Formats: sequence, C-alpha cells, structure tokens
Amino acid sequence: MRNLDEWLDYQARVHPQPIDLGLERLTRVLQRLKWQQPDLPVITIAGTNGKGSVATYSAAILTGAGYRVGVFTSPHLRDYRERIRLHDRYVTAEELLWAFERIEAARGEVGLTFFEYNTLAALLVFQAAKLDAWVLEIGMGGRLDAVNVVDPDVAVVVNVGFDHQEFLGTSLPAIAREKAGIFRPHRAAVLGSRRLPGMVEAIANSVGANLKRPGVEYHYSRQGATWHYRGCRWDLPNLPPPALIGDTQYDNAATAIAALEELDLKLPVSADAVVWGLKSVRLVGRFQVITAPNCGHPTWILDVAHNPDAARVLAHNLTQRKIVGRTLAVCGILSDKDASAITHELRDCIDAWWFAPTEGVRGCSGAALAARVAKQMAAPALVSDSIAAACASAMEAATPEDRIVVFGSFHTVGPTLDWLEAQGLLPPTVLPEYTAVPGASVEKG
Repeated sequence: MRNLDEWLDYQARVHPQPIDLGLERLTRVLQRLKWQQPDLPVITIAGTNGKGSVATYSAAILTGAGYRVGVFTSPHLRDYRERIRLHDRYVTAEELLWAFERIEAARGEVGLTFFEYNTLAALLVFQAAKLDAWVLEIGMGGRLDAVNVVDPDVAVVVNVGFDHQEFLGTSLPAIAREKAGIFRPHRAAVLGSRRLPGMVEAIANSVGANLKRPGVEYHYSRQGATWHYRGCRWDLPNLPPPALIGDTQYDNAATAIAALEELDLKLPVSADAVVWGLKSVRLVGRFQVITAPNCGHPTWILDVAHNPDAARVLAHNLTQRKIVGRTLAVCGILSDKDASAITHELRDCIDAWWFAPTEGVRGCSGAALAARVAKQMAAPALVSDSIAAACASAMEAATPEDRIVVFGSFHTVGPTLDWLEAQGLLPPTVLPEYTAVPGASVEKG
C-alpha cells in the first residue's frame, strides 16, 4: 500500500518519457474504467499564458453564484493537491489514493506519463463528486493534451506565444493549430486576444465551432476605477477591477466572463456573482505581491513567468508599479526554456540578479543559467547553489525601499514560498471547503 509520496515517485518512473503527447493511452484506460463524458457544463482553457488566471476567474464567479466547481490546473507550486480542487478545497490524499489505485488496476500494460496519471485522477475524482461544473486547464498545447479527452461545452484559447516548441512546433501558426485542437463542433470557441494567429479562427471555422471573439462578439472597456463588459447576453457595467494585479488581468477576466456567458442557460450567473468573483479571486505566483509584516523588509513579488511573453508582461507590470528603491531579481529557469529571451525582456527592469538552480529532469544549475544569459546582463549578477540561498542573499542586500522579484518557473516560485514561510514573511493562507448548497445565494463582500 503506497502513500501519496510513494505513488507520485512511482508515477514519475512508469513511462520512459516525462512528456509524450497523445490521447490513445488515456482513452484505453478510460474505456477500461468505463468512464463516460460528464453530463454537466465543462470549460476547457488553452493558451501560452493566462490559462490559470482565466480558470481561476471562472471558478470564482461560479462559486459566487453558489455552484460547486471542480478545477484542474497544473503544475503545482508546493503541494500536488493544488492541481485538483473541489468545492474550493484541495483534493484529499485519500481521494487521490482511491483514484490512483483504480487507475493502476485498469492500466495493465499501458505506460502512462506523470501528467496522464494526474489527469485521470482528476477525472475520476470529479466524476465521483457532486459538482455543477468543471473548469479544466490544458497542460501543454491542446489537441494532443490529456485534458482534451473531455468534450467541453466551452473551449477557450487565451493567447498563443512561443513555448514548448520542441513539442508544439516552431512557428506561431503551428502552435496555434495545436491549441485550437480543443474546439468542438457546434460548441462555443472563446478567444482571449485580438492578436491570435489566423490559424485559430480557421480551425474553429473548419470544425464548425461557434466563434466568440474580443471586439466582435464580446467587448470590454475600462472607465476610470471600473470597467464594462458587453457580450451576446450580458451587459455588466461598473465592474470592480480584478483582484489579480496587472493590465492583462482585464483581458483574462473578460475572457472568463465571455466563457461563462455561454453557459447561462445551464448555469445562470448574476451580476452580483461576477462582482463577488472578481473581488475574491486569488492566484498564488502570478504577480503576487507580498509586503512583509514590518517595514524593515523589502517587498517581494513572485511570478512564475517562464516564457518571453510572460516575461514581457512581468516587465510591464514592474514598470507600472513605481518604487523608490531598486529591483533585485532571483531567477531560476528550466533548461528547456528560452532563458536568453526571457531575461532580455526584463534586463532594463533589474538592478541586480541572483541566478539559482531548478530541480528535476529539466532542471538547470545557477551557474549554467548565468552562462546562458551572460550576454543579456546589464547589471551585476551572482550565482547561488539553491533558491533558498539566493533569496537569503538578495534579502541581505536589499533595503526596505527595494523589492525582490522572483520569477522564471513554478520550480523557482514554489521553493521561494517555502523559504518565505520559514522566515515568517508569508501571510498565512487557508483554502476552505466550499459547502454552500448549489444555487444558493452567497454573501457578497
């Protein structure tokens, strides 16, 4: 009888490749499990960046409307259970063990990847729970991603940029083709950007999906301290700013609202629920600002930005958020990422760098990372032998007027959260179980 850690270690070794896109293995195991497509609304979200934000807005607004929502995202920062949430709580270890044992009994000779185990567990746990909706985040690409075994009512492509080119293709149209592979005939296909490659619309039209585009089928405009969403069915003026920080979060929030609008006949959502969701949404590691409890410490900003587009957004957000002091960076980037392009986007924002190692089969040492980006450096740079050491060194060098930006990977932000908590610098957070009766009113704050 394995415990959860033993199961996760085992699953990382079952398949010879950590990433092996395709639906055939998953489909065979699901058939043996006698799994059926869910008989409830499903939103599936793909995109190079912003998937987690759109998923979180969608779930928060549905929760505000009194619905029970299952949310599947990846990867995790500190706890594997972050990937599967039910009723606004983490999946329990007992639920995961139940799912893993069923999967193992059914898979036989089929070799599953770590992410395929993860997806199967989410599908089994969600199927067993009393839910009103599922919100699913694609892991990589879309067409051949394990999550795409589920037929969504609404498929969202947030944006398309360069990432995972070794698996998705080396051009934006090729990557767009993979991401648009989640569209279904006669189902809503929501686009999250006006700058998507034409391939996305072409794929939607070719499969007979119902396109919903920003600036065409839905619109939003900012009006001082509020903003206004207008879609095919909903007209929502005087919305509060999204609780997540950054201009791009208006795009993400509007995309989520556009997706939920397509489910209105099955899951009615009030304007109050939209307001509640926008105010209450939280997402760790996405321009997360942490102000220490006393003024003797610098501000910390944590962002998982791990591709050039995300780094560009991070740089913009830093520029918009003026400070008196310096900006110091703790940076760790996986070996298969375009580290030079990522650091280039931020070079003009950073006054000093600490390069730290990332772990795992795709990890990169601090020294190797520093060598890869040496030509991008316009500021002093140091190499640390761990994320914790880099954080401690940056903290020692910082003044209360400075800020320390930690970015480059989930594998960088996660250990930083552990270190900050150990130093007493991380405010406590609790993810409670959401127990309201579906459809019941929720007190709006």
